[in-house]
Amino acid sequence: MSENSEKKVILRAKNLHKAFSSAEDSIKVLQGVDMALHEGESISIRGESGAGKTTLLNLITLLERPDSGEVIWGEDRVEKKRNSWLARRRCHFMGLVFQAYYLIPELNALDNVLMARRLLGRVRAQDEERARYLMDQVGLKNRANHLTSQLSGGESQRVAIARALMNQPQILVADEPTGNLDENTGLGAMKLLLDLCVHENTGLILVTHNPDFAARTERQVHLLHGKLE
Repeated sequence: MSENSEKKVILRAKNLHKAFSSAEDSIKVLQGVDMALHEGESISIRGESGAGKTTLLNLITLLERPDSGEVIWGEDRVEKKRNSWLARRRCHFMGLVFQAYYLIPELNALDNVLMARRLLGRVRAQDEERARYLMDQVGLKNRANHLTSQLSGGESQRVAIARALMNQPQILVADEPTGNLDENTGLGAMKLLLDLCVHENTGLILVTHNPDFAARTERQVHLLHGKLE
């Protein structure tokens, strides 16, 4: 029996389909995707440009809704839930890391991390303590009061990783998180991302073009012809 078979499934997608209409035709992007992520597990998804990797992430995070199929977060089937319910549940359940860092330029690094908590309500003393702890974990303890314009690309992505982990999510979803970084900086950010997910026992779904980064996850899958292989 594998180790993952003994862990609970924290995210499941069943038979996901998604098509987009163009002026002349309907483009079928996903055609029956099935996947499951276990507690603390890391999965990488690779595929050609245009294969639908970002679309798949958008569906499992419910930033877009599938044309058909099921998405289950923990025990909750969610693809038909209201947007208000999804927004609040998403803040608790998962953290998101994008290729573009999406930091708020008017806020310093620490307040950008705390923004994840502010979306859920009042920031408490223990929340600020956790944000400072995460800034230390990503190696930016001394940069907490710097504006994002004063941070390098690698530092900005580290702040984004800390923000994604702020609410202690069960899952972290990362879409090409090193795409805007040079090779050495990207390698450092990827190692940090994987190490922190292990340390926090956070599941990871990683989309990457880099085969070396993909090989660092516990499980590797490819998106081909609208399905995972």
